[in-house]
Amino acid sequence: MTITRRDVLLGATATALVPMAARAETADVAIGVVYPFSGANAQQGVDAQKAYETALDVINKDYDFDLPLAKGEGLPGLGGAKVRLVFADHQSDPQKGRAEAERLITQEKVSAVIGTYQSAVAVTVSQICERYQTPFVSADNSSPSLHRRGLKFYFRPAPHDEMYSTAMFDFLDAMKEKGSKIETLSLFHEDTIFGTDSGNAQAKLAGERGYKIAADIKYRANSPSLSAEVQQLKAANADVLMPSSYTTDGILLVKTMAELGYRPNAILAQDAGFSEKALYDAVGDKLEGLISRGTFSLDLAQKRPMVGKINAMFKERSGKDLNDLTSRQFIGLIILADAINRAKSTDGDKIREAMAATDISGEQTIMPWRRVKFDESGQNNNADPVLLQYVGGKFVTVYPPQAAVAEAIWPMK
Repeated sequence: MTITRRDVLLGATATALVPMAARAETADVAIGVVYPFSGANAQQGVDAQKAYETALDVINKDYDFDLPLAKGEGLPGLGGAKVRLVFADHQSDPQKGRAEAERLITQEKVSAVIGTYQSAVAVTVSQICERYQTPFVSADNSSPSLHRRGLKFYFRPAPHDEMYSTAMFDFLDAMKEKGSKIETLSLFHEDTIFGTDSGNAQAKLAGERGYKIAADIKYRANSPSLSAEVQQLKAANADVLMPSSYTTDGILLVKTMAELGYRPNAILAQDAGFSEKALYDAVGDKLEGLISRGTFSLDLAQKRPMVGKINAMFKERSGKDLNDLTSRQFIGLIILADAINRAKSTDGDKIREAMAATDISGEQTIMPWRRVKFDESGQNNNADPVLLQYVGGKFVTVYPPQAAVAEAIWPMK
């Protein structure tokens, strides 16, 4: 099925074009959702839409879940008002994202914005939100620099790449202590803000932890060929390959590795494309034993049955299990709606104050986090990453020990 921009803007929320007078009577609360719904990353937008619609169901209907706003219908702080989502297509273009964010705020009159998959788009969207004093929830962007720009209306519930990379190096240290030979690393990252920030964080940690970087390769995002880069990786022959790539680049990387006969001992990926079903549908047979950092694992359902219930709701809509991205999207909207409810207002300043005062126990989320509490920069530093290993066609949690359900297989098969 092909989703057009018109489908996205109108199909999911038929009320988006209701006249303002009629809209006031419904007393709904509009939230803008900015994602790529066309182009190479359109599937990310489709999956995100299903995650947000699942969260919307929890917010607007009555469920016996231990989640904010699950019990009862709508937002009690606003007299039971329902949340309405207005979807917009940024087409993976930061400037298009900027324009769409401004349209959502000035024309659609949204009270807050959430997004955006690519960190490069989050930069421009968050700037527009700051200008209009409209809260922006960075649901699934991981570049560390995003929360360090002095913005007052920016909030990120999930970890950033320095937090993820620290967990990855903690894992490498633990494997070395168990006797694994891990001395050299190859860093492979795309050239947008996500890949650049990830590569910088990993290079810094490698130096601090005493690992030698055998290759540090920055490539052009959406490149038609990665043959030269893979030849460099093969020549370096590091103990661990650490890629930071989105889905199409990740698929091309793995295919090129197979064509050129490059088989690393281990792959430790920075999520992104390496959390996506599309990548494993295409090249999963070549990735048995790959480890990726993450924010979420279905294994948590063994300890929190609610995780399985939410996953079943999402799967009914999408035909997929929740993953690292869609879980962050789901909980991001829950957190934002909870703040709007506590603000008892759709005013941007009051929502920002409520977001800043957020303090939600990890037990009241579907994530393996200690809690959700933002620092002065809008970052939640209590979001504990996990490492997941791809085994037998599914991911299992292998780190940290308190979340692990299996021992890591090292090296890869």
